[in-house]
Amino acid sequence: MGYKQVAVLVAGSWGTALARVLADNGHTVKLWTRSANQAEEINGQRRNTKFLPEAELPEGIIATTDMKDAVSSAEAVLFVAPSSAMRDVARQAALYLHKDALIIHATKGFEPDSLKRMSTVLAEELGRSEHQIVVLSGPSHAEEVVIRQPTTVVVASQETACAEAAQDLFMNEEYFRVYTNPDFIGVETAGAIKNIIALGAGLTDGLGFGDNAKAALITRGLAEIARLGAAMGANPLTFAGLAGVGDLIATCTSKHSRNWRAGSMLAQGLPLEVVLQRMGMVVEGVRTTKSAHMLASRYGVEMPITNQLYAVLFDGRSPELAVGALMGRVKKNEIEEVADASRDKWLRGQPGV
Repeated sequence: MGYKQVAVLVAGSWGTALARVLADNGHTVKLWTRSANQAEEINGQRRNTKFLPEAELPEGIIATTDMKDAVSSAEAVLFVAPSSAMRDVARQAALYLHKDALIIHATKGFEPDSLKRMSTVLAEELGRSEHQIVVLSGPSHAEEVVIRQPTTVVVASQETACAEAAQDLFMNEEYFRVYTNPDFIGVETAGAIKNIIALGAGLTDGLGFGDNAKAALITRGLAEIARLGAAMGANPLTFAGLAGVGDLIATCTSKHSRNWRAGSMLAQGLPLEVVLQRMGMVVEGVRTTKSAHMLASRYGVEMPITNQLYAVLFDGRSPELAVGALMGRVKKNEIEEVADASRDKWLRGQPGV
């Protein structure tokens, strides 16, 4: 089935960049925003200066503040709302959503209070099976995608037809390559928790540490992501792919990363409230640190980097003390720590194992 009418909710940086991909692929895109001024700017000036000031947007993107206008004729709906707002946006969209519309989301985070993944939130509000919802993730900065820099992502769903439909929707031979993956739990978990590690990378850079420290942080951070993901039902192999190590590298090493910038400012001694105010955009890693801290306790998974970042963000611990606590942990065997009980838990749940 071809999808000509696509709705994108909402008009932040990532939603706008993905709307550009869809418009380049020949789809008519309704880009929903709560802001009348933003809609007027996009439609009149072909700009979204708050989020992507350098990009000129194609005519195929039509901004609207009317949810019914955005969704009612859409054959595919892409949700890119912040994790804290996803349920509210989905609840509004559900009033007008076509029963056969393809549902995709590209938000990297957990619902703050319930700790639910975004596909679970969407399934509850839209009356869909969670297995049919598609997750789009991977190493993909909006600032690069919107100017057509080569990018490769993954779309995940347990329903192969849904994943392949989303792959066809976004695939652009010039600059946007899309792979499929059946492990939507792993792809969602990796995309959310890598933001925590990016905060840590910004912190270490802000403290003046070098590449050795960052490489160690990324590597051990990946181990934390894999441990929690496997405990939640993900395939550990997912974390070696685009949604795992790929996204982690991009987010921990790029000037475009909001989470990296926030971590760097924290290392300079700025209070969290000031950092968030200066950022002016959602920093998902802050919320996700709190969620992952709680999930680690729920699943009995050791996440020392996450725990130290939680202490910095919410308990007033200095970044220097947090680094010292990580360096002073008891001696470990690397291989045994990676292949811990959470991996065994995933294996026990697989048929034939």
